[in-house]
Amino acid sequence: MFYREAGDFKVSYVDDNQTFPIKFDRYRYYAVLAVAFGIIPFVINDYWANALLLPFLIYAIAAIGLNILVGYCGQVSLGTGGFMAVGAYACYKLMTAFPDVSMFIHVILAGGITAIVGVLFGLPSLRIKGFYLAVATLAAQFFLVWLFNRVPWFYNYSASGQINAPERDVFGIIITGPNAPAWATYMFCLIFLSVSALIARNLTRGTTGRKWMAIRDMDIAAEIIGVNPLKAKLTAFAVSSFFVGIAGALFFAVYLGAVEVGEAFGIQKSFLVLFMIIIGGLGSIFGSFAGAAFLVLLPVVLKVVGVDVLGWPTDIVAHLQLVIVGALIILFLILEPHGLAQLWRVAKEKLRLWPFPH
Repeated sequence: MFYREAGDFKVSYVDDNQTFPIKFDRYRYYAVLAVAFGIIPFVINDYWANALLLPFLIYAIAAIGLNILVGYCGQVSLGTGGFMAVGAYACYKLMTAFPDVSMFIHVILAGGITAIVGVLFGLPSLRIKGFYLAVATLAAQFFLVWLFNRVPWFYNYSASGQINAPERDVFGIIITGPNAPAWATYMFCLIFLSVSALIARNLTRGTTGRKWMAIRDMDIAAEIIGVNPLKAKLTAFAVSSFFVGIAGALFFAVYLGAVEVGEAFGIQKSFLVLFMIIIGGLGSIFGSFAGAAFLVLLPVVLKVVGVDVLGWPTDIVAHLQLVIVGALIILFLILEPHGLAQLWRVAKEKLRLWPFPH
């Protein structure tokens, strides 16, 4: 009923290989982009930007990056927080060293620096995998946080050890610092998310993505049929770290404005992004969006319902959030390992055939 596919024919391989081959999906995608770019910037305020939209946009980029590594390539990583810290500190050093360079360039370069670091820490994946690789990336998490805490050069010898984003503008519009308008910070992050999602979508559907999935499903068989495990794993670490580094740079410069590495990029951040892709769906770009949206929206909903409506203490609501997230992770891992993305795929298939029986 909702998917009118009758007459939606493809007359070339290019048409059949589109990112959204069904017209309805393309129109829905265009509609979402139109609302995101054409309506939300005009109605956004500081509360919606800081409580929901900016965290969702930034965490979605980080979730896409981690999903490429874990969901598509099967390389377990617990170092996301540390790689976000690399992006944040790289962006800070670039902003202070080259104040006249565009923020777009700073964020992209911060992602590139994080990709290099990610490749270095991804080298153990050539020899170890599974639990042992998770422990190695966890060690990277603690090492990077320790490094940024202990080496004063990274925070420009500040007495507090904290880094603060200087005020910068793009085309005359301030996007960092306390005077940045909400719509400008939102648009800046939205542009990066849109481009990141498009790049990730095309990478995962192409030759590179197929190599990643071959390594994930059975690395020995993939090597036998000609997939180079060295190249596949390291490209996964590089691309994943690039997106995570961009997320870290935006998290520091645009969202928070000032961070202390242990508080902002600790092990909790690594688990948070990992929970996003588990709940949203491993091996799915849409799952990265769904998981980020769910875990950003959940504490806001619990605060409104629990604290404002029911009058519960704040600490009870905070603990309830942990219980809900933990229970959902267990349920999804047992009942639906592919998360919210698979539930959406099933619902979409039913809509394509409704009202006819399956």
